[in-house]
Amino acid sequence: MPSLRDIRRRIRSVKNTAQITKAMQMVASSKMRRAQDRVQQARPFAEQIRELVSRLASASSEDIDPTEGGKDIGLLTKRATIRNIGLIVVSPDRGLSGALPSNINRRAATSARELSSQANGQDGQTPKVEFVAVGRKGRDFIVRSQLDMIAEFTNYGDRPSLADARAIAQVATDAFLKGEVDAVYIVYAKFVNTVTQVPTVVQLLPVQPPEQDDQNNQDNNERQDSTKDYIYEPDPTTLFAALLPRYVDVQVYQALLETIASFYSA
Repeated sequence: MPSLRDIRRRIRSVKNTAQITKAMQMVASSKMRRAQDRVQQARPFAEQIRELVSRLASASSEDIDPTEGGKDIGLLTKRATIRNIGLIVVSPDRGLSGALPSNINRRAATSARELSSQANGQDGQTPKVEFVAVGRKGRDFIVRSQLDMIAEFTNYGDRPSLADARAIAQVATDAFLKGEVDAVYIVYAKFVNTVTQVPTVVQLLPVQPPEQDDQNNQDNNERQDSTKDYIYEPDPTTLFAALLPRYVDVQVYQALLETIASFYSA
């Protein structure tokens, strides 16, 4: 039978553990709120650049030739034959996030199979999927599954910068422009609310200029009518070409922020 001293020691130990756990919970809650705030603050910027790309695409649609006009316009080029597909998998660097990493990895594996089977491969062959791992959990899954990984980015932290996103996007755009991959998709966890995070896959390359949502047609038509009187300097096609790489950067950056917010909310 334990002595009174042993019982008191155990009580103190339990209290100390409870204090540590409470402190960890407070820190995690604070980080979760900051991550959620960053997502909410970044979404209007991402939406504005989407709208700007859409407007410029409409204004310069008659002048755009993806086969000419430099490498940036080349980001629009849709390949007739898909030989290789690039898949960027954005996942957490750490665990303790429930089923989130597994859900992202499962979505990536499913998307790889679906994209490969749906693509128009050369001579009837199934296109090859090459992975870019962003985050340790995704990287470990890719290595464990013995999948083809062409690049990895880990330790992007709680506050990734646009430069971090640009480095990831650069790998994708370089591979696409060199013809090493014919399409690029990105998989990440879209933050909905504290209890809901949805693994999502989005086409990154070739760039698809955003189309206006049917629900907002009336408002969007009014906006588009107002843009008809705009004078672009330089011309819309030049602006569009300059904006395309930044648009890809922003999509990757938003995916990073969404995944971080999902990680702290899971």
